[in-house]
Amino acid sequence: MNTIRSTKAIAAWSRSLHREGVTIGFVPTMGALHDGHRSLIRAARLACDAVAVSIFVNPTQFAPTEDLSKYPRQLRHDQALCRREGVDVVFAPTVKAMYPEGAHTTVTVPALARRWEGEARPHHFQGVATVVTKLLSLVQPDIAWFGQKDYQQAMVVRQLVADLNLPGRIVVHPTVREADGLALSSRNVYLTQQERQAAPVLYRALQAGASAIRTGERRGAAIQRLMIRTVAREPLARVDYLAVCHPTTLEPLATIERHAVLLGVIRIGTVRLLDNLLVTARHRS
Repeated sequence: MNTIRSTKAIAAWSRSLHREGVTIGFVPTMGALHDGHRSLIRAARLACDAVAVSIFVNPTQFAPTEDLSKYPRQLRHDQALCRREGVDVVFAPTVKAMYPEGAHTTVTVPALARRWEGEARPHHFQGVATVVTKLLSLVQPDIAWFGQKDYQQAMVVRQLVADLNLPGRIVVHPTVREADGLALSSRNVYLTQQERQAAPVLYRALQAGASAIRTGERRGAAIQRLMIRTVAREPLARVDYLAVCHPTTLEPLATIERHAVLLGVIRIGTVRLLDNLLVTARHRS
């Protein structure tokens, strides 16, 4: 396994493989790799001839008040995991390599990014869209994998790729969870033991909403109230938002016709926990 630091070198690696007819799978990450990332890497390994994983804590998607300086950085651990999983190349650029002096261009996806995480974190999706555009342009993957846990991000990336004709088919891989349902996240390490015990309440709230839909409830507001009540039973948790949305546009649904995504973010201590469930309503007889 090679670790590449420069943008020119990763682009040259990609070009050489494509000349030989090699298919490239790509997993972009911010490092602090866990089993959720491992599942993405394994999917890429099965589908493609070569696999590249990027490890880059992207500063442009953090607001000044957010945890950029505290975000876990453990490159050696991440390299070891990638080596065990058969990754061919780790692309671990510096901030200066990705954003050289004089770089001013940014990318936005206004419609999909204006609600939910876009409202809570106004800087976030412009930073995500910009860095993903750069990474896909450099790596030129045949397929790129993103986790469903960051559902809105995955939808933004899909729109970005379609609108800008960027290389690679985007695959959204199912969320990997702990035994109690908590979605794996690099930020889970910030939870105290007591907070960790409280954290699965978000998944329980989403499950309650999904169960209501599957048993006939179609009113978005009623499902939202049910999810909020579920979280309210946990004293350590505070709701940022719980929403019933169209799975493609992410617009709130007053009435569910067939498909929906339940989006949720709660705060426990200093940690924002994010999760979602895709739900299909049963046809009414």
